[in-house]
Amino acid sequence: MLLTNAFEVDQPVDRVWEFFNDVPQVARCLPGAELTDDLGDDSYLGRVAVRMGPVKLAFNGKAKIVERDEAAKRVVVDAAGADEKGRGQASVLVTAVLASKGRGTKVDLQQDLQLSGAAAQYGRGMISDVTTVLMGQFASNMQQRIEAIQRGVSPDEVGSAQAASGFSIGLHAMRLALARVFRRFFLPYQPRQS
Repeated sequence: MLLTNAFEVDQPVDRVWEFFNDVPQVARCLPGAELTDDLGDDSYLGRVAVRMGPVKLAFNGKAKIVERDEAAKRVVVDAAGADEKGRGQASVLVTAVLASKGRGTKVDLQQDLQLSGAAAQYGRGMISDVTTVLMGQFASNMQQRIEAIQRGVSPDEVGSAQAASGFSIGLHAMRLALARVFRRFFLPYQPRQS
């Protein structure tokens, strides 16, 4: 399934690009993610934990930067993992493109996500909503870490992103789903103006 997200960071594009090239820093911004080993050659072992409703999934896997284009400010990461309890697998090809927007940076993300097992039982809408919530948290965490670096404060004092909470993600995802339903069913039926 192809998912797209975009967010803005209130930092110049070159600074955000430099941050994106520090994979351990980026991983610390993603809720529920942690790197467990740097294999060299832009390859990493890691773990991602997320709760979707009553199901908590924890994937152990490998990620590799397969493309990095500084001129285009484009990076592509290929990641795959298996749930620790054997309940499924996930793979994702993430493409991030950075562009200047005013004094800040716009980040466009495209995620080609493949799921099997317990995670695959959720519909595209729910997965899309959860991804939107996670990307919002990721953007906020990244902004805080970049600001800490600029102030000369250790980014570790800012802390790492916490495991993705099922309750807060579910609540935000429910709001997004209700907004989607509202737009689909109520907005098209507005009376015509004479």
